[in-house]
Amino acid sequence: MTRPGAVLIAAATIFSFAGAPAHARDFPYCLQGGDWGYPGNCQFDSYEQCMATASGTRAGCDINPVEAFRRQQEQQQSRPRLSPRSRRY
Repeated sequence: MTRPGAVLIAAATIFSFAGAPAHARDFPYCLQGGDWGYPGNCQFDSYEQCMATASGTRAGCDINPVEAFRRQQEQQQSRPRLSPRSRRY
């Protein structure tokens, strides 16, 4: 096999193993306290799943602060803004 052919096969092999990049995701619940600190282990889809993991430990579950901030921003953006003239004093 020629050198350019070998290089082409090697490149094709390498790129065939390269999958799609992973997408970061913020899960809604975090395991907090004990050894986890803050914000904790944020890999839970449900509160029940988080509490089952926390069972028997010194940890508890709370909403992911990143998710809470995102919800707060969405709520503020969805509210209609009042112009200064429309305010009643």
